[in-house]
Amino acid sequence: MEIPLLSDIVIILGLAVVVILLFQRFKLPTILGFLATGVIAGPHGLSLIQDTHDIEILAEIGVILLLFIIGMEFSLRQLAMIKRTVLLGGTAQVFLTIGLVALVMVILGFEIGEAVFMGFLISLSSTAIVLKLLQDRSEINSPHGKIILGILIFQDIIVVPMMLFTPLMAAGGTENLVMSLLLMAAKGILVIVFVLISARYLVPKLLYLVAQTRSRELFILCVVVICFAVAWFTSSLGLSLALGAFMAGLIISESEYSHQATSNILPFREIFTSFFFVSIGMLLDFNFMLQHFLVILFFTTITILLKGLVATIAGRILQYPLRVSVLVGLSIFQVGEFAFILSTTGINNGLLTDATYQYFLSVSLLTMGITPFIIKSYHNIASRITSSISNGETHFAIADIPNEAEDELHKLDDHIVIIGYGINGRNVAKAAKHAHIPYIIIELNAVTVRQERQLGEPILYGDAVHGTILSHVNIQKARVVVIAISDPQATKRILASIRQNNEKVHIIVRTRFVQEMEENYRLGADEVIPEEFETSIEIFTRVLTKYLMPQDEIDAFTQLIRSDNYDMLRSISGKTSGSMANLNFVLPDIEVATLRVYTKDEGIVNKPLLEINIRNRFNITIVAINRKNETILNITASTKLQQGDVLYVVGRPEAIMNFNHHLKEEE
Repeated sequence: MEIPLLSDIVIILGLAVVVILLFQRFKLPTILGFLATGVIAGPHGLSLIQDTHDIEILAEIGVILLLFIIGMEFSLRQLAMIKRTVLLGGTAQVFLTIGLVALVMVILGFEIGEAVFMGFLISLSSTAIVLKLLQDRSEINSPHGKIILGILIFQDIIVVPMMLFTPLMAAGGTENLVMSLLLMAAKGILVIVFVLISARYLVPKLLYLVAQTRSRELFILCVVVICFAVAWFTSSLGLSLALGAFMAGLIISESEYSHQATSNILPFREIFTSFFFVSIGMLLDFNFMLQHFLVILFFTTITILLKGLVATIAGRILQYPLRVSVLVGLSIFQVGEFAFILSTTGINNGLLTDATYQYFLSVSLLTMGITPFIIKSYHNIASRITSSISNGETHFAIADIPNEAEDELHKLDDHIVIIGYGINGRNVAKAAKHAHIPYIIIELNAVTVRQERQLGEPILYGDAVHGTILSHVNIQKARVVVIAISDPQATKRILASIRQNNEKVHIIVRTRFVQEMEENYRLGADEVIPEEFETSIEIFTRVLTKYLMPQDEIDAFTQLIRSDNYDMLRSISGKTSGSMANLNFVLPDIEVATLRVYTKDEGIVNKPLLEINIRNRFNITIVAINRKNETILNITASTKLQQGDVLYVVGRPEAIMNFNHHLKEEE
């Protein structure tokens, strides 16, 4: 017996494999491959699929599972941590876009309902494409990455009210609108009560009973039933299936089984959402696109400029510098996948004509296709834009400094400049404060700057990429600069900018990955600390501890690993060359260390160095002593060590470690 749907599935998935393999070669997102598959296989392409109805059913299942997963991953606690970015940035981006698009559409002669609905569609960006590209570039935790994430989260949430509001806009008439609002409010209250009761009483008990059976099949079946049952319930009330799926996800998210449910549903979601994107591609009339290409290109350009400008404004509203805000604008200018889901609601309610829908599809696919190429070079584009209006950026970056702090900045000398006030930056500042070393902090987050300044921290708001900011913190007189930010591209630009201002300052860079080290060394970093490498050391240190290896052996092994690997990475970068390479060859494994005398052992303290015989006993040489903030450089045979002294010693790593062990022993 022939099953037509089966042949369609084989054609779609087989073609998708070939297309996506080709897209991966050019490092293009998978979602674009699915859309291209739909264009090729659809009735407007090679007509490999004639009846698209069955594919649309599979696509609808994909939408349900997509919103179900989003509901399960939605967390009020996590949202509260970035609530300012989500609420302020997201609200500004979405509603400004809706307003401007609606204004343009009204000017072009569209009805107000159609104009606002088009604003809904254009305001949504592609979470799938943008986050994947940022993750590939390791920029998801950068300042612009956090803003983008917050705005995209807001868009994913706001699409649900948009689905509810769309039928009301199509109803028309004041009386009908009032009745529709009242009816929607009643349905909304009913759904909310159902969700609350289910989340608190019904679903946790049901999942607990199912989990007790330890049957994976039964658990998956139960989760799927909950998803489709709630979707069916909301649909029977006249609301969308997608809304019901989102609500079902919210119900499960409040239980302790949400993570297991998510991991079980994810494989199904990936398969069915692929059909959704393929079905969208099938709807695109390629002939229509070619016939109206100039008009479509015009609207695509308008969409990119308008959304890019609005997203940049949202970044500025969040009080981030222009460069960071422009990066946000260059990332979320496209029309996203949720716009396709919402467009179906608009078509069903008569807010989109066939011609308008084809224009919308063409513009959306073009903006999504352009996105990877823009993001690939968006740092260079942002730098050019900010440099063209650098005067405005400079004033904005340094205007936040109080007048009484200006004199203190000019007095800074032999200080530490800390760029970035995350966990690493805070710890460096604490250490500097404890050691009474002067320091100044540069931070991009205006809220953090305001809060920390009230606590007395020497912190100023600015983008360290710009030389003006660096000059303002007396970078020419600094001894050390610590770059502790999570944006690898900005780190490189800051490095280059620092070296233009000061060739002698010692620069320490924090990176996430080992592969970023070579480029940072080449740009002028003196030390690069990769978190990836240090995390691996911490892990094996704890493993060895569990196997009861002596702590001094663990310390020696850790020191050896650090020494070997960092020396290797420096040599790869070309940092160790010339005379330095010769020195390492003549004096292998020589290290300079700073040790404090804790012991009261009379065999070490309060005795002349001649009698202690440190050089022969421990194979180390003391070159200086710091005693009560005074440095003793003239070390003679009669010099005596005292408890609390800080010793500057030279020797092999294992000898220094052994000597340090004796200095810590208590009598």
